Amino acid sequence: MQITEILDLLMFATACGFLMAGFPVAFTLAGTGLLFAIVAWSLGLFDLSFFGALPSRIFGNAMTNETLIAVPLFVFMGVMLERSRVAEELLETMGRLFGSLRGGLGISVSIVGALLAASTGIVGATVVTMGLLSLPTMLRRGYDPKLACGSTAAAGTLGQIIPPSIVLVLLGDQISNAYVDAQRSIGNWSPEPVSVGDLFAGALLPGLLLVAMYIVYQIIVAILRPESSPPIPTEEFADDVHLWVKVLHALVPPVVLMVSVLGSILAGVATPTEAAGVGAVGATLLAGIRVGELNMPMTHAEDKARTGRSLASALIVGGLRRLDDGGKRPIYAAALGLVAMLTLQHFVDLRVGRSEIPAGDMLGIAAAIVACLALVWGLLVSLWRVWGTAILAAVMRSTMEISSMVFVILIGAAVFSLVFRGLGGDDTVHEILTGMPGGIVGAMITVMVVMFILGFFLDFIEITFVVVPIVAPVLLKSDISPVWLGVMMAMNLQTSFLTPPFGFALFYLRGVAPPEVTTMHIYKGVVPFVLIQILGLVILTMFPELATWLPTVIFG
Repeated sequence: MQITEILDLLMFATACGFLMAGFPVAFTLAGTGLLFAIVAWSLGLFDLSFFGALPSRIFGNAMTNETLIAVPLFVFMGVMLERSRVAEELLETMGRLFGSLRGGLGISVSIVGALLAASTGIVGATVVTMGLLSLPTMLRRGYDPKLACGSTAAAGTLGQIIPPSIVLVLLGDQISNAYVDAQRSIGNWSPEPVSVGDLFAGALLPGLLLVAMYIVYQIIVAILRPESSPPIPTEEFADDVHLWVKVLHALVPPVVLMVSVLGSILAGVATPTEAAGVGAVGATLLAGIRVGELNMPMTHAEDKARTGRSLASALIVGGLRRLDDGGKRPIYAAALGLVAMLTLQHFVDLRVGRSEIPAGDMLGIAAAIVACLALVWGLLVSLWRVWGTAILAAVMRSTMEISSMVFVILIGAAVFSLVFRGLGGDDTVHEILTGMPGGIVGAMITVMVVMFILGFFLDFIEITFVVVPIVAPVLLKSDISPVWLGVMMAMNLQTSFLTPPFGFALFYLRGVAPPEVTTMHIYKGVVPFVLIQILGLVILTMFPELATWLPTVIFG
């Protein structure tokens, strides 16, 4: 083994060691890369001119990457829905709908987890919300603490695999770059592009399969151990005459948002970034409705009005107050305007800079202007309400923190991968994987096992930015579908939230769990769901069509 190969492996092991020790991810990756670059340069094994490519990598792969703009937009959408109590209403109504069944509360948690995953994609917010709302209810109803903790944590991680998911956005970007590099290296200079939309479509069926497996497990446990998941007494539902009305009231808004976001991508109406913008606007409108229904006090707006010193701020606040009629009319008008604009954009040429505009297009442009004004009206009212109740400030702060973390890690990973490749790490990984017994099957199993083990200690973002760019080009040189590989990796990375000792879903749940719930309850409770996820990986390995069929049908 050459000294550069030893440095490659030592560099990777050092980065993992520092990450396990709890050092900040971005600075660990960048610092490890710089340290080994200096060591290799002093030994005459590395050319520091490699760092000349770093600005173009950062600028091209992050700053001007339109796909990654979807990350802060999806984060904003998820945090806004969590803060506006949409999840709270969903959990309450679904619990009443299925609670009379044995194991019904666990089933409702899995269904709500899937709905929140398809609406938000934010694992932390989902686990915390369900931990605060569903876990105490399940324990109070006599549920086994291990089953209650496992159901809550596992349902919260569905946001990793069910689109729109942040990990699918990040993986889509990495898989796309790796696929282009792999195809060019074997002489294909015009490969078919792989988009985030392909991964969204590919992950939909495996995600729903995972939800079904969770529910089947809940039913089996309820049959084999009835005392672990008792039903809610039927007499408690006697006053729920309008239960289905409540269910529809809680279910329709997130489902409409989900269809608007995911449906616009799968239908080819919008790119993932455009759909993320639609989702952010839709989440803001839903939050505006919820604030109006709950009659939340506008304490933040009153404080700002009292402390405001300029005439301009007073005029703006007064104008927003006049726009808000206190009801739902502005929000509904905005929702209709948004749908109308998306529909018109798809069927009518709305360009106004043409020399000749047909009469039909003129009518379409006029209708688009009216729809735009309705959207602006409702959006301003919604923003006024969520700002006045201090929700907007909290959402913006969380969005900024999460987005900044992702992009700083991306920059640190760019430094790490640049040095790793400069030391010939690509060739080392290629030799290791191609030398595995079983050929590409053995290499694929090895990569999946390594990613699963790393998930015990590292977060999905580190694995996505560090491991995927190294192994994906090697695997994609063979006859492997990039969509299938991306979905396999996404489902594998989902286990990183549930595997101790550093599973983030475990930390989130531990932080909000009642005092009677111990850490061992949580650890033991997630084990069956981790095994279910591994079974899902095996099924997806045996039937790749689960990931490749839908993208082929939709996108050709």
